[in-house]
Amino acid sequence: MDKGDTRRLLDIMAALRAPQGGCPWDREQNFSTIAPYTIEEAYEVAEAIEHHDMAALRDELGDLLFQVVFHARMAEEAGEFDFDDVVAAICQKMVRRHPHVFSDATVTSAAHQTEAWEAHKAAERDRRYGAQSSLMEGVSTALPALPRAAKLQRRAARSGFDWPDREGVLAKLEEELHELQAAVGEGGDAVARELGDVLFTVVNLARHLEVEPESALRGANRRFETRFRAMETMAREGGGLEGLDGAALEDYWRRAKERLG
Repeated sequence: MDKGDTRRLLDIMAALRAPQGGCPWDREQNFSTIAPYTIEEAYEVAEAIEHHDMAALRDELGDLLFQVVFHARMAEEAGEFDFDDVVAAICQKMVRRHPHVFSDATVTSAAHQTEAWEAHKAAERDRRYGAQSSLMEGVSTALPALPRAAKLQRRAARSGFDWPDREGVLAKLEEELHELQAAVGEGGDAVARELGDVLFTVVNLARHLEVEPESALRGANRRFETRFRAMETMAREGGGLEGLDGAALEDYWRRAKERLG
């Protein structure tokens, strides 16, 4: 792709949004209506990466880029900023956050770079929200719950509010499970609250184990789906899974796990 292709994409977006001759659906959209599509396209990028499908990744990155162009076009129409401003802003930010590459600062390791990166982001938060801003500022409420929990926990850990090791998190998880069990016995709103605490603690455990919780759960989903499909295939000759008792279902599940790992 050359600069002409980028210009062509911007021109296509402008044509779609044109009051005369544009696409009725595209003209009706706004930031709020497009945001869900932006999130969906980001997940489709992640799915292509997960499947190691480079052709799909190319296409999905194009779809995600189109979302950026769409938002930038609407902002330009509102007199706020345009696509060139978006590009300029990210260029400035990357140069600012990498002084060891674009200036005379020195970084000795990836860990050192992570510390420096977070220091730059903290300074940017202070400029945006004020010197007394919370560490929680800027953690988007639009993030899915698992990655948002992990990000909140990482922010809190920078202040020292964290368990020193995984054993502390495991003990906390056991405590939360006991509280959930008690809440289930009582019923009411406490069940959802205590279950939320269990999930939040599991995310913390994932952080201490250096496991990305969203990826771990996506992997579990994939394994479950694959095994369940195998169960359906095995049971199809006998009429399917419906109506089987627990023992028969468990036997099919065991066989699916042995076959697929």
